[in-house]
Amino acid sequence: MHFVYMLECSDGTLYTGYTTDLDNRIKKHNEGKAAKYTKFRTPVKLKYQEKFTSKSDAIKREITIKKMSRQEKLMLINKG
Repeated sequence: MHFVYMLECSDGTLYTGYTTDLDNRIKKHNEGKAAKYTKFRTPVKLKYQEKFTSKSDAIKREITIKKMSRQEKLMLINKG
């Protein structure tokens, strides 16, 4: 499976990413080892996820979400 996910960082910002192992990726984010952006914004909390069977579909969705405004992302989280 391929996952697109959104995290809420300790400073209230949102981070969007892609992975094939969601639990491990969140663990790495909280260890400060997954992404430069989240390194100093721990702890992070999973707020949203989508599953995909293909990597290309997941990456396309990640790009779409990253282009959204904060308000649009919050609306997506609240729907999910």
